[in-house]
Amino acid sequence: MSEATATSAPPTPPRPRRARRHDPRRRDRLIDAALAVIAERGVAGTTHREIARAADVPLGSMTYHFTGLDEVLVAAFTRHAESVAAVFDQRLAAAVDRDEAIEAVITLVSEDVFGSSRDLVLTVELYAAAARNPTLRTVTQAWMERSRRALERHFDPATAREVDALIEGLTLHNSLSTQPMTARQIRHAIERYLR
Repeated sequence: MSEATATSAPPTPPRPRRARRHDPRRRDRLIDAALAVIAERGVAGTTHREIARAADVPLGSMTYHFTGLDEVLVAAFTRHAESVAAVFDQRLAAAVDRDEAIEAVITLVSEDVFGSSRDLVLTVELYAAAARNPTLRTVTQAWMERSRRALERHFDPATAREVDALIEGLTLHNSLSTQPMTARQIRHAIERYLR
């Protein structure tokens, strides 16, 4: 046996490849993680790395599931808009006549549309991002169209559009005010327009 062979370490066996984890919901988890990051850091602080960290997945998962950050933002904000719109749809679908529809609108403004501070933050982030990014305007446009369709169950199209803007304005104004409107003031504003 030669001296070189005697002193060299035995070859290390190849490391077994890590089994690939089957994760069919990974894209969904990344979208949920994107919403969490946006709510915490804003759109400006949202990166592929932060989303992957929040979802507890490798960074490469981002480029596997999405072509870029714009696609992630569209998917995340679409999910947010659909969850808020679902509440809107439910309230208005349950109304059997115009009077009940007016009550539904009052409840939406005073209780539902921004059911949490997270919903408010995500909505404001969407609006600010959409003001700069035309791709995100497709999300806000789809959201507005869905809201109007729900309102058109009870109001003509022109009124539905105006009421949609009224709801949006009242909820944002009320949510961001240091002196929010009372339930009575909200009722007065809506009834003044619709009755």
